[in-house]
Amino acid sequence: MVPVEEIHGATIPKLGFGTWQLEGDTARDRVKDALDIGYRHIDTAQAYDNEEYVGAGIQESGVARDDIWLTTKVWLDRFKQGDLEQSLRESLVKLKTDTVDLALLHWPNHEVALKETIEALNNAKREGLTRNIGISNFPTQWMGEAVELSEAPLIVNQVEFHPFIDQRPVLDACKKYGMGLTAYCPIAQANVIGNDTIEKIADRHGKSAVQVALRWLIQQDGVIAIPRSSSREHAASNFEIFDFELSDDEMAQIGALHTPDGRIVDPKWAPAWDTAA
Repeated sequence: MVPVEEIHGATIPKLGFGTWQLEGDTARDRVKDALDIGYRHIDTAQAYDNEEYVGAGIQESGVARDDIWLTTKVWLDRFKQGDLEQSLRESLVKLKTDTVDLALLHWPNHEVALKETIEALNNAKREGLTRNIGISNFPTQWMGEAVELSEAPLIVNQVEFHPFIDQRPVLDACKKYGMGLTAYCPIAQANVIGNDTIEKIADRHGKSAVQVALRWLIQQDGVIAIPRSSSREHAASNFEIFDFELSDDEMAQIGALHTPDGRIVDPKWAPAWDTAA
């Protein structure tokens, strides 16, 4: 049974299946595989250009839509009021559903007033295009402004998070605002494999380094992980993390692995990131 996070009345599975870089029929087939394995949380985005195939995978899986937590993200060029809502209507057609469970702003956008974008996101919720709203890649200053501007609660901030990046400022802000943190890139693009500390802990539990890294994330209060896999075998392996538990000492050892240059995703449009004290 996948543990869940209860956030502002929403029940979110703590382990989800990410679809970044999955294209066409591969996206459809891997979503079907994930749902067959037992995942009930699927994450996509307008920018992934795969919503149509993700929707097909869900539809063909035989799993009831109401049993699946479905997230999509609005891209920066659709942040103006009216345009944001229309972009989500277009996403719903592609996803073959009447509503998503969560719509996120994919990145902060300096070129559109945050007030306008947050109002549009709230309009989308009022219109029933999404059941919940949130943000992605927002550092703490942007988080605070977004929370203050939003009528409805922002339930998560989706950010890069794995053992090699220090996200304590964002984690603390999420707790302050009653939000969850959804971790993308949770195994650092497989860089956890071969790390001495993680491998030793994995050997102790009879698990892989990837499984230990994912366990480290979901064992933290308020943290949700969305690993992406291009193979059914790896997706199944990623799901086998509910039959063991890391000790407090093991959690601390992994938590101490972060480095100043541990961030992997840092595009030109990224905001100024937080630095831990």
